[in-house]
Amino acid sequence: MDCLKRLLGLVTGLVFVSSVLAQSFPNKPVRLIIAFTPGSSTDIIGRVVAAKLQEMWGQPVVGENRVGAGGSIGSKVVVDSAPDGYTLLANSSAHVANPGIYAKLPYDTLKDFTNLALLGGGPNVLITGQDSGLKSLKDFVTAAKANPGKLNFSSAGIGSGTHFNIEKLKIATSVDVTHVPYKGTPEAIADTIGNRVCCYWAPLNAALPHVNGGKAVALAVSSAQRSPLLPNVPTVAEQGYPGFDYTLWVGLWGPASMPADIAAKINKDVNAALASPDTRERLTKLGTAPGSLSIPEFTAFVRKEVDETQKILNAAGIKPQ
Repeated sequence: MDCLKRLLGLVTGLVFVSSVLAQSFPNKPVRLIIAFTPGSSTDIIGRVVAAKLQEMWGQPVVGENRVGAGGSIGSKVVVDSAPDGYTLLANSSAHVANPGIYAKLPYDTLKDFTNLALLGGGPNVLITGQDSGLKSLKDFVTAAKANPGKLNFSSAGIGSGTHFNIEKLKIATSVDVTHVPYKGTPEAIADTIGNRVCCYWAPLNAALPHVNGGKAVALAVSSAQRSPLLPNVPTVAEQGYPGFDYTLWVGLWGPASMPADIAAKINKDVNAALASPDTRERLTKLGTAPGSLSIPEFTAFVRKEVDETQKILNAAGIKPQ
């Protein structure tokens, strides 16, 4: 009986300590690993949310770009960190595509992370340079079919959401284009508007300045509905490919085995940051719909996205390499 009482006392004490740690979190700077380059959608969204969390927490939330291999280099940094909530990962939907693209990922996507929050998402915009001669999705499809394998199509890297969007478009339109992976979105946009490559599925928040500034021509948006920020740009579905829909989303993760109380506090605070009028306005003006999922909801979302992404990769004939 005495042993049972001591055990119950120990458990109660651990629960109390965990609760106190969660209430005091964070009491030092938080490191936010951003898995893609500065100026990418992941970077833009991650830093907007980080700025609000820093304000709420009264502690620095320091963004650090660790790029490469479809976001997996940054992801590995977080997997190898202490599971205390002080090293977090901002990554795009590339996170769920990588298991179907890389045969030897240095981690298990579904087992080695704590799924914390959906930060937000928005459409990609199919852009081309002003001098490409392309004015519509029909023009692109016609040119691609007349020159199979000869049109170069940029992405933010193998395994990125922009790469996955190419594969969806190839399946929908039955075109053959050459994938040219770049270091990140800024580089892919630069070579697209410079006519060194044909086209790019640019994240809306990164594409807007170039489209509105007249440097890029927008041929289509990837979402099921038109974007209110580009109301005159039709969807892929509107242009003859019903059912086409793709959203580039960004999420927040920590390493596996994080204390549940700290994970819950981060989720609660992130959702509060996303719901705040100033952050919501900033993201909305960038074409990003703020997220609002609980940890169980985000975990189910990630698992579903892994499965659905794998189906598309299988249909595209892409095997892990």
